[in-house]
Amino acid sequence: MKNYILRDENAVYYECGFSCDNVIFISLGSEKFFLTDARYVLEAKEYAYDCTVIESRDLLQTAKELLKDSKIKKLTFDPNDFTFYSYSQLVKDLDIEFIEELNFSKLKRIIKTDDEIAILSKAAKLGREGFKSLAKYIRKNGYKQKEQFLFFKAFEKMSQTGKYDLSFEPIVAINENAAKPHALPTKKRLRLNDLLLVDAGIKYKRYCSDRTCTSHVDFETFNFKREQKFKNKKHQKIYDLVYKAQLTAIKNAKSGMKASQIDALARDIITKAGYGKYFVHSTGHGVGLDIHEFPMITSKSDTIIEDNMVFTIEPGIYLPNEFGVRIEDTVAMIDGKAVVL
Repeated sequence: MKNYILRDENAVYYECGFSCDNVIFISLGSEKFFLTDARYVLEAKEYAYDCTVIESRDLLQTAKELLKDSKIKKLTFDPNDFTFYSYSQLVKDLDIEFIEELNFSKLKRIIKTDDEIAILSKAAKLGREGFKSLAKYIRKNGYKQKEQFLFFKAFEKMSQTGKYDLSFEPIVAINENAAKPHALPTKKRLRLNDLLLVDAGIKYKRYCSDRTCTSHVDFETFNFKREQKFKNKKHQKIYDLVYKAQLTAIKNAKSGMKASQIDALARDIITKAGYGKYFVHSTGHGVGLDIHEFPMITSKSDTIIEDNMVFTIEPGIYLPNEFGVRIEDTVAMIDGKAVVL
């Protein structure tokens, strides 16, 4: 049985059902220890299961004492979890072999349980409700609003006025700003027949949703549905191309494929149409407790896709100084096929 140490909040939550921003979790054979300070110890004792909660003012020192007493010879850790300083303090004077294993918690979580998929599905549905609420606001009050204000409204509407945390800061981008895949909001104002890209998600029971919609701006009928009719012919052409790439990837993704093959399903359509160099990111990424998990759906990934993996399919085309289109849904691999959550 592997002995390991964790500091990442979501990795710790996966182990015991509770986490916080100051924690060290240590698993030694059948014994597990949750080290935290006095601010969190009462909640940890209430919510963390299958582990001993230890209150400490100096988590690293307490961890060292625990490891010394344990007499173990090897301990696995993820180098992403530690600063150079904290790692050097931890290993000092310990006669233990520290085994570096990058992303071992994320790899452990790559195949979701049915319960996790149910939670992710609920997160996706709540996220969709947030998009509907934002669309309603834009229909009534969106005209001439700045991106910066619509960005604020995306927080409000997606979170159901603070009921849910967001998976990440929303992206709200008009026309040429949408040509930047992770655009920052500007003072640009929303007008009739603009193109608007919104990428947003919420957390339900800590699990993330993630969706991107690109829409034609009409203040009477504005919506985030997939069928969009743009007044601008080039907007329509690029939108239809990206949508075709996304639908093709979703329809043809199968368990047993390499992640790179799923990436190619979307990328090849965009490349053959002459826009390959404007599809500047991967086709998707895993989603779970973290907004970016495994598998990564990239052109170089040899990961074999299996049932109960959950990831995004989000092709995009970004034409600098003109506009960008991205269409994203989160899918779960169920019975060999991609099912949109």
